[in-house]
Amino acid sequence: MILFKKNIFICLIIFLLTVSCSQNERKFNNEIIYWSSNNTEEIEFARYIVEKWNKENPNMKVKFQPVPEGQSSEEVILAAIVGKTTPDIYSNMWEGDVEGYARAGILVALDTLKGFMEFLYERCDSSVIEEVRSSDGHIYQIPWKINPVMMIYNENIIKSLSLKHAPKTYSEFFDAAKKFQKDTDGDGYVDRWFGYTETIVTWWQRFFDFYPLYLAASNGGSLVKNNKAVFNNKAAIKVFKFLRELYKKNYFPKERLSSRQDVFLDGIIATRFTGPWEISHAEKYKPEGFEYNFSTIPVPDDHKGPIYTYGDPKNIVIFKTCPNPNLAWKFLKYFLSEENDLKLLEITNQLPRRKNIDKNYLYQNYFKKNPKMKIFAEQAKFVKGTDQSPVLKEVFDIISSEYEACVIYGVKSPEQALSDAEKSVNLLFLK
Repeated sequence: MILFKKNIFICLIIFLLTVSCSQNERKFNNEIIYWSSNNTEEIEFARYIVEKWNKENPNMKVKFQPVPEGQSSEEVILAAIVGKTTPDIYSNMWEGDVEGYARAGILVALDTLKGFMEFLYERCDSSVIEEVRSSDGHIYQIPWKINPVMMIYNENIIKSLSLKHAPKTYSEFFDAAKKFQKDTDGDGYVDRWFGYTETIVTWWQRFFDFYPLYLAASNGGSLVKNNKAVFNNKAAIKVFKFLRELYKKNYFPKERLSSRQDVFLDGIIATRFTGPWEISHAEKYKPEGFEYNFSTIPVPDDHKGPIYTYGDPKNIVIFKTCPNPNLAWKFLKYFLSEENDLKLLEITNQLPRRKNIDKNYLYQNYFKKNPKMKIFAEQAKFVKGTDQSPVLKEVFDIISSEYEACVIYGVKSPEQALSDAEKSVNLLFLK
């Protein structure tokens, strides 16, 4: 174990020295270093853009590399911050991390760059701009891309249950689940469920159950506001009751199914809360005759208004170690052009966070060829990211613990669980 830790430490030092050397060389040459995620399609997209830029701008070079491998990109970025070896531009920033970095003074306030706000208002709705505005009034991140969480459903199963459409409300969901639930082998145990979500307590798992359902039920409500928990409300109670009932009646399994083959494509479950990445997977592996589609997140029966969901946004930042923020900004304006957003769609099948993307003529041919992506583009008008808070992961951790106690194991009522979560979250802001 000691040797293992020593090896990790040595690797970290080598990593920091390597990046530091390249950074010193970059400063001398007045070049920009850009890191993307290490997703294969995003690497392909980034290389395409950088090569195109460098060819057109030989005196303003951009050096590209995927974020170095590590347990998580967040850990690698933190290591780079500690070693003062951050890239100039990073395009895989989780929205919920930005406030903490901004308060630490390690990000460029982008609204201080010439033309930034005009560009942002042209690209995004005012609601999106306010979503990414930090507590000090500045903006440290550029909304770049989203992967809205929606409900994928097996069309053949929905038809077999004599339903005209996928369930849109809680009562419709319960009715469909009751009809579909079955013990197929006669051993006395249910082995077919209407839906599934991981029962692990990990904070980010709530992006695929509680959080999108909460946003849907609350018309895009916040979890925290003005350094105070605001999620202990009727919408959250309804969501906890809905999910608790699904597990209590065994409409969702408590056992983990992720170790099996794809339980959705195998017909073991009929629905799942997921994102547009599911399309390429389903098209590649679906059995013959399998039909699927996407629908909005289920809402309470008395819900009125549009149905929001979690957008799973990844944004772009410029670190203060950047020797030439104006050059970085010039490259990003090029990077985020309408034409390059189309290239992002074509290469990665991820949606640029650009207003009216479903109506923009430039993207119509893409959506004609990819009609299921059009569903996500239409949903893109009604997505939320996260609140601006330096303790957001801790907030999700607390909610996730109470979720487990209430929803999965039923040892707390929804009211008690959310009240306890509210008290714990409020304590975070007193530290």
